[in-house]
Amino acid sequence: MNPHAKLILIMSLALGTTITISSNHWVLAWTGLEINTMAIIPLICKPHHPRATEATIKYFLTQSTASALILFSSMTNAWSSGQWDITQLNHPTSSLLLTMAISIKLGLVPFHFWFPEVLQGSSLTTALLLSTLMKLPPITLLLLTSQSLNPASLTLLAISSALVGGWMGLNQTQTRKILAFSSISHLGWMIIIILYNPKLTILAFALYTVMTTTVFLSLSQTKTLKLSTMLISWTKAPTLNTALMLTLLSLAGLPPLTGFMPKWFILQELTKQEMIPAATIISLLSLLGLFFYLRLAYHSTITLPPNSSNHMKLWLTNKMPNVSAAILTTLSTLLLPLSPLMIHML
Repeated sequence: MNPHAKLILIMSLALGTTITISSNHWVLAWTGLEINTMAIIPLICKPHHPRATEATIKYFLTQSTASALILFSSMTNAWSSGQWDITQLNHPTSSLLLTMAISIKLGLVPFHFWFPEVLQGSSLTTALLLSTLMKLPPITLLLLTSQSLNPASLTLLAISSALVGGWMGLNQTQTRKILAFSSISHLGWMIIIILYNPKLTILAFALYTVMTTTVFLSLSQTKTLKLSTMLISWTKAPTLNTALMLTLLSLAGLPPLTGFMPKWFILQELTKQEMIPAATIISLLSLLGLFFYLRLAYHSTITLPPNSSNHMKLWLTNKMPNVSAAILTTLSTLLLPLSPLMIHML
């Protein structure tokens, strides 16, 4: 892709995200979402492969549907209340439509069908953008309107996402699909607490972004797209693969790694809100995700079979160390001692 075109697309992504997260008017927020959609579509179809074209069409259709629902929801609310303020969503039909629209935007269950397929048809860099940056504007809209949404609906969406994200990731062999279902599962943890402590949702999203960026950078550097390739990726960068294993365990939420912090705080807050059944169910469902994270960790470093793959082994070469991957790996694994500080901030 032409560097100038890529620069324009990246700037458009930043502009659309900034417009949406800083706007207080429904039309401005919708405009930012549309700019984001139009900017990411050329990046998805860039490889000129049938899978990339299929992923582009699926992404365009689902995002167009979600944007139309958001516009229809805001117009219905403006018709009944006479104002376009995002925080003043009072009409029940508008609340329901907005919940559906943001669920489609985020890929929450039962509107998750498009997300794994789009990630599988995209490059690792585009998949990283879809999993992190493109989730920020819808989550911001959900934060601004959370007080007007139905708590039972959000809890049901969250638990369903944690269940399906963990269950569907069990039998996957493609790393991008595994990370897609991982994203769906983590979104369930973010959504379940958004009504009671929005700052916890922001913290969980920030830490998820750091950990997912670390995983995608590591996979991109070793060019690992499936588990059979991950078995021999240790020959390219042994230290990076070890760091990748720790980051995957952190994504699973195992102490004493960083990923344990948001789950700990969320379960604590749910207990304070006397939502013991929801806290118990979502903590048990996290065991499903733990299984495929452990499988990825075993494939990356712990299990190194001598003759399990027909791929040609690509041996270690002298490459410049990736400073950003090192910094993100440190943040992904060693932030748990800051938990007391985080508690006081929240």
